Amino acid sequence: MEKKKRLSAFAKTWRLALAIVAGIAIVQELRKPSDAREWHGKVADLVPYDFRKPTVERLRSTYWNPEGSLVSGKVFGVGWAVNFGALNRMARGGSTHQAS
Repeated sequence: MEKKKRLSAFAKTWRLALAIVAGIAIVQELRKPSDAREWHGKVADLVPYDFRKPTVERLRSTYWNPEGSLVSGKVFGVGWAVNFGALNRMARGGSTHQAS
């Protein structure tokens, strides 16, 4: 039972942290002139965010891109996503080094 409470507390803390980062990202975009708002980028040059409408191309390049890095920004929202194409490449013995 104690482990369940700790997990629940961690999940609540994580959700709160993501909500705070999302709020910062929105403020960051709203401070830009309206014609300069892109609605995607990074908070503190660290946490990626993307509030644009998801597209099939971005879904594919984020979640199944064997040539990409193992993690990238989410297609929509705040945080990171796992690139299963790169994970598959690594599992098959492919290179893990990717140019940025």
